[in-house]
Amino acid sequence: MSAVCLFTLAGALLASLPGDTITLSWTHSIEKTEWREVWRAEDGRLTPVEARIKGFGAGMEPPPDARLSGGWLVWRPAAPPSGRLVLAASSFTPDHTLCVSGQCRALHRWTGGGDGEEPLVIAACAPP
Repeated sequence: MSAVCLFTLAGALLASLPGDTITLSWTHSIEKTEWREVWRAEDGRLTPVEARIKGFGAGMEPPPDARLSGGWLVWRPAAPPSGRLVLAASSFTPDHTLCVSGQCRALHRWTGGGDGEEPLVIAACAPP
């Protein structure tokens, strides 16, 4: 069984999250449209489960199999499992939001603080 952890770019563990499935959301810096992705930790890797966007535009083209559901374009990403997700920080958009086990908060608040200016790495890890 795998869990999900947050790390610095240098590999220091910042937080072990309470679950194996996360929902990551953010606002596209140009289109100002919300994007959400669901990832599950499986076999030591992160597997994409679902992606959804509220609209589309520059760099936000949904695949042909996307369907409209509750105002969202929703699809299952064709991307293979990933060893890690590196999330860049931007002063042009709010921090990512990370939801796990029914708890949602700004990504950097899962690490005990921070202003959202430091890049973070999300990766599968051993459960706590």
